[in-house]
Amino acid sequence: MTARDVAENPKNLRLVEVAAAQLPRSLDDISLPVINGNHALETGLVPARDALGLERAEGNPYANVLVITQALSRDGRILRLADLLTSAEVARFIRDRYRGSVIPVRTT
Repeated sequence: MTARDVAENPKNLRLVEVAAAQLPRSLDDISLPVINGNHALETGLVPARDALGLERAEGNPYANVLVITQALSRDGRILRLADLLTSAEVARFIRDRYRGSVIPVRTT
């Protein structure tokens, strides 16, 4: 998305395009940045604590998914990886490590 995608700006806000990776480092210069979670985490921000607003996890089209080719669909290594990624152990690791800033697929 760019400033050209904004259909209306009734508050006449000045929109400044900044490379996503630079946004966390620009906090002192920008009034209201929208920062991708991975860039926030890389610079020590904690989105679950520091953000004014967060995207909803439910129905979010930006969830990470495991994508494979048809040829690998029965590969034991891929099946094991899929099991691990959706395991309770990995969900627990994500919750403990990211404290709400990253949401695991599995919630139990």
